[in-house]
Amino acid sequence: MCIRDRYTFNPNPAKCVKAYGRALKISTKYSKIVCRKITGMTLEKGKKLLEDLINQKRSLDGKYYTKISKELLSLLKHAENNAEYKGMDVSRMIIHASAHKGFTFRRPRNLKRRGEKMKMTNIQIVLMKK
Repeated sequence: MCIRDRYTFNPNPAKCVKAYGRALKISTKYSKIVCRKITGMTLEKGKKLLEDLINQKRSLDGKYYTKISKELLSLLKHAENNAEYKGMDVSRMIIHASAHKGFTFRRPRNLKRRGEKMKMTNIQIVLMKK
């Protein structure tokens, strides 16, 4: 078993599609909050929630998480396109999203900001049939 086979969630490959975001420059802490919120929702409800967060119509605990919502929405659209390509019924898909800490590195240049840590996050989105 190689490192790439260790996922947080391994459903039946015939009934699901996956999309990954690796080394995204977003906060891991906040992306976990948004991923927990959209996990278990249908695809339409999840996309609607993320669009509302981006447009600041709805908030989660007083925050909008716009940067994270933009990244998650693009990953959801990629997963939706994967499902359409496989010929699955997109209207009956459920989201399972998870976020994990990626690698960290320090800024090498820019004298004032040198040595600051950059935030990197890995996100996995799985769409499953109901």
